Amino acid sequence: MNKITSFTINHLKLLPGVYVSRKDHVGDSVITTFDLRMTSPNDEPVMNTAEVHTIEHLGATFLRNHEECATYLRNNFEWGNKTIYFGPMGCRTGFYMILAGDLTSNDVLQLVKDMFLFIKNYEGDIPGASAKDCGNYLDLNLYMAKFIATKYYDILSNITPEQLVYPE
Repeated sequence: MNKITSFTINHLKLLPGVYVSRKDHVGDSVITTFDLRMTSPNDEPVMNTAEVHTIEHLGATFLRNHEECATYLRNNFEWGNKTIYFGPMGCRTGFYMILAGDLTSNDVLQLVKDMFLFIKNYEGDIPGASAKDCGNYLDLNLYMAKFIATKYYDILSNITPEQLVYPE
């Protein structure tokens, strides 16, 4: 059995960053999967499920409502209609973000920065945090999600070219 692409990346050299994980063709369209790597794999502690779950709720809400959030952030580019998926990696070292379009890490860097700025500054009730809306609504931690989002936002604000392309 062949290894899937994500298992061929050298996780011993992988830094936190924004990477193109894969590009898939669906009919005449391209969708791009991004690896939003938030911790150094096998080096730093992984994120706990409560903060991962909170970032998932806030990140997905931000992306799907990007036109409204773009006004909040005073930019005019809308990604809401290009968002296909945002969710955690099973290893809890980051998230996958899938967007419509043939895109690069540089194309989405500002979007990812805006999303994590939104999360790090978020106040109020977590969207979807009720038994009616979520299958595990008690496993959320806004304080830790904001702490992790702040750490990742700082990484994104000082990102290097090595953190935008998978290591060899």
